[in-house]
Amino acid sequence: MGDPAGLSLAAALDGIARRVPDRPALVWRGRTWTWGEQADRAARLAAVLGAHDVGLADRPATHGWESPHDHVALYLLNGNEYLEGMVGAARARAAAFNVSWRYTAEEVAGILADADTAAVLYHGRFAPVLAEALDLLPRRPRLLLRADDGTEGSLLPGAVDLEEALAEAQPAPPDPAWSGDDRYILYTGGTTGRPKGVLWRQADFAATCLGITRDLDEVVDRAARDKVLRTLPAAPFMHGAAHWNALSAWLSGGTVLVQDVTDRYDPGDVVATAAREGATALLLVGDAFARPLVDELRARPVELGLRHLLTGGTILSAPVKEDLLALIPGVTIVDVLGSSETGRQAVTTSSGGAAASTGTFVPEPSTVVVDEDRTRVLSPGDDEVGWLAQAGRVPLGYLGDEAKTEATFPTVEGTRYSVAGDRARWRADGRIELLGREAACINTGGEKVFAEEVELALAHHPGVADCLVVGRPHERFGNEVVAVVAARPGVEVDLDGLRAAAEAHLAGYKLPRALVLVDAVSRSPSGKPDYAWARQVATTAATP
Repeated sequence: MGDPAGLSLAAALDGIARRVPDRPALVWRGRTWTWGEQADRAARLAAVLGAHDVGLADRPATHGWESPHDHVALYLLNGNEYLEGMVGAARARAAAFNVSWRYTAEEVAGILADADTAAVLYHGRFAPVLAEALDLLPRRPRLLLRADDGTEGSLLPGAVDLEEALAEAQPAPPDPAWSGDDRYILYTGGTTGRPKGVLWRQADFAATCLGITRDLDEVVDRAARDKVLRTLPAAPFMHGAAHWNALSAWLSGGTVLVQDVTDRYDPGDVVATAAREGATALLLVGDAFARPLVDELRARPVELGLRHLLTGGTILSAPVKEDLLALIPGVTIVDVLGSSETGRQAVTTSSGGAAASTGTFVPEPSTVVVDEDRTRVLSPGDDEVGWLAQAGRVPLGYLGDEAKTEATFPTVEGTRYSVAGDRARWRADGRIELLGREAACINTGGEKVFAEEVELALAHHPGVADCLVVGRPHERFGNEVVAVVAARPGVEVDLDGLRAAAEAHLAGYKLPRALVLVDAVSRSPSGKPDYAWARQVATTAATP
């Protein structure tokens, strides 16, 4: 099968399934789907989509913000249906995209309209919100597929039951037109504005986000002979890092493990699944996932055979890394820096016998720091704070948005970069020092303070279970730094103690001037910080 434009996800996964059909592909709630079963179900789903004219779209894609595909919304919790939806859409030459199951009906309608959605694959529990969203759309999708999760009355008018549709369909054969030029779409979380659909070529996505640059035959051959990886992405598949981890495992011929509880993060269930199913890798999302995992392992010690613990998307602080290394002997922590618009940009690794670090990363060869004005590339050792940037195989643009595409993917000194909004400094030793998102930057007394930098320092206080740092209006300084903290049970946290724990790591002007204690810090299901919530809490709290 030809693939002149690079690696096609559909072709690679189909090839692996043909070579290792009896190998486990996915394990969930006591059931195992083999590679052969996974490929058969994805091929049947492709046939169902094709029967409803969902595939290549009748529109040109001459610009980076245009897509040549029909789009399939995945409004699902973790499970076999999510990954089958991604692969089935790719086999039909449509493009799947993620929908947050935390969204309101208005927000769901917004993302469905933005993608001009042709089909929706949804879990039954989301039927009421989806029904409201559909009534708000200017044009309804051509196909609604309900994945039955036991929710009564969830088959919406005109919808088709997924299992019935698959049973009646004949598997669609491999398509010689599958191409690495076909698109992969990931919608951002909307933490810094309206969610945007990031458009990648599949081959570029595989190379930059998954680290796979081999050709089709090499990928299939290596997957067939490699020792089988068993990975458990603990975050929701609607979050890019989670399904990237799953797809990376599949492209190595591995097995994806799914925890039993999928509608919330349950650290006890994650530990139990990892131990029971022999997970060799576990994906978390920063301190928000790791701190409860540490507490669980301390309360109920379990021997885990993990070789790698991966994290990304938000900060994993040095004290929590040290706890994980002590509780999971032999594990290596891989902290990945990147975003939906850049893929993997830099990493830092930690293992037993060495002090854990955080906030600094070893950059990929294509990762640089550009200056404030985005007109020149800085050099290692420049003291200037700039923008983290990625060159090479980067996204084509944002779906349907020419202006934001041009703003995020500028040409600097003749090279096209992706500049997603992270502030960074390039140290003299060649490492990248991540300062945080510009959107979370606090201007106080004429100085810039990056929220993530302060949060990392506050994590050294033993009483901090979780925290976010924001600015609130101040008569003298313009804004003051406020720590919104959830304390560990039974441990007292006060402002003086917080400042004392952080002052060895921060300049004095960066230390919080106020503390707001909360029962729990608001985050997305994937662990991403909710800074809008934190600012509201900080602004409405009584000033001491």
